Amino acid sequence: MKKAGIFLLLVVAAISAMAARPRVLVFYKTAGFYHQSIEAGLPAIYKLGTENGFDVDSTKESADFSDANLKKYAAIVFLSTTGTLFNAEQQQALQHYVHNGGGIVGIHAATDAEYDWPWYNQMMGAWFLSHPKQQTATLNITDRKHGSTRHLPAQWTRKDEWYNFKNINKDVKVLITIDEKSYEGGKNGAFHPMAWYHNFEGGRVFYTELGHVDESYTDPLFLKHILGGIRYAIGKQKK
Repeated sequence: MKKAGIFLLLVVAAISAMAARPRVLVFYKTAGFYHQSIEAGLPAIYKLGTENGFDVDSTKESADFSDANLKKYAAIVFLSTTGTLFNAEQQQALQHYVHNGGGIVGIHAATDAEYDWPWYNQMMGAWFLSHPKQQTATLNITDRKHGSTRHLPAQWTRKDEWYNFKNINKDVKVLITIDEKSYEGGKNGAFHPMAWYHNFEGGRVFYTELGHVDESYTDPLFLKHILGGIRYAIGKQKK
């Protein structure tokens, strides 16, 4: 009986631990350009969850953006989403989610979406404007206290697709900038943000421009970068 009782307690403890794990939704709908790297990014985020104590679901269905469904998630990852994503009811559900303390992570083309919805622009932090050819460039880490950047070198040289932005929200806290002198085609000038975070209308939002190339999702530095963003977005929630 004693052994049975101990076993039962262990089972209950294991179930309680699983129930306490935050749950993250990865949204990867593309109504515009489809990024091939989504196919590398999805399993990489699932693996991050397995190794770091959070559960992961994924969807490309806008219908999953309802008040009832989003309540299950501590954070939503927009993985290279493009184009018009939501109808009015789904937009409202996303707003309710953020206002109720939900976390948002945007990766790469998450800024290439919802051009007719100014709230989304302010929430995500910017809109995509253009990009030159893929090339190597130098990133400057401007804030190394954040969980997404403290592991990075002060200057990070890598190859990716580098976005120019418009309508950048002036309230975002910039984590990484790009040196436009280190590559061709930059259009934002001397201060060209590439990753940022901010508290927004009750929620927490993290965005990184990096992540176009497939190789990103096997790069330990990049994976730890987005893991820090996910952890920030989850915050202290235990959903």
